[in-house]
Amino acid sequence: MRQTKAIIQHIPIVNRIARDLLQILRQRRVSRPLSQTTIRSKEYWENRYAHGGTSGAGSYGLLAEFKAEILNAFVQEHQILSVIEFGCGDGNQLSLAHYPAYIGLDVSKTAIRLCIERFRQDPSKSFFLYDSQCFMDRHNTFTAELALSLDVIFHLLEDDIFECYMQHLFAAAKRYVIIYSSNTDEVSPAPHIKHRHFTAWIEANLPGWKLAKKIPNRYPFQGDERTGSFADFYIYEEA
Repeated sequence: MRQTKAIIQHIPIVNRIARDLLQILRQRRVSRPLSQTTIRSKEYWENRYAHGGTSGAGSYGLLAEFKAEILNAFVQEHQILSVIEFGCGDGNQLSLAHYPAYIGLDVSKTAIRLCIERFRQDPSKSFFLYDSQCFMDRHNTFTAELALSLDVIFHLLEDDIFECYMQHLFAAAKRYVIIYSSNTDEVSPAPHIKHRHFTAWIEANLPGWKLAKKIPNRYPFQGDERTGSFADFYIYEEA
């Protein structure tokens, strides 16, 4: 009987300890963003597209129109005859583009299928599935005068994937590379975003290329990704 009373007396203390532990765990989950190592960039995007998701707010609305304006003007001004894009997504951004010849690559099978269907009647466009770890183009099959990377670099969560991607992107360019991305090492709370100071990486690893121009975003990010972006344009040419 005494043991029973003792146990009953300690129940409130046990309950309080349990509540305290639960509160600590909740606080940790809130304050500590999900580690990028818990997801893989390729699987994230395939799952997103397969479940009806899009390429994101940056490929729609004002941001898409801004990007198309800059890219179309560049293609026209520099008389670009061919474009290759590493990360074509669902094709909505591409629908605003005016390119004489285009090759689109993406890691998502669903995204490639969407683009094939969307541009089925357009003979100027080709699409291929891209796997950076199963990609070796020594005969320069996948090349163009201009290589594009739009809203991709900060979605490359794995360091080895990022480095392969950058090597392939620049190797595919005959004249210019245009990157639209953030350029910082700031940690993002979003698990599918990993900001990278990519200009420093290019300077250290691709000395044959130089940054010719940076175009700041017309709609800088102010808390709403539908109306602003943390990405800017970076235009590279051979040194």
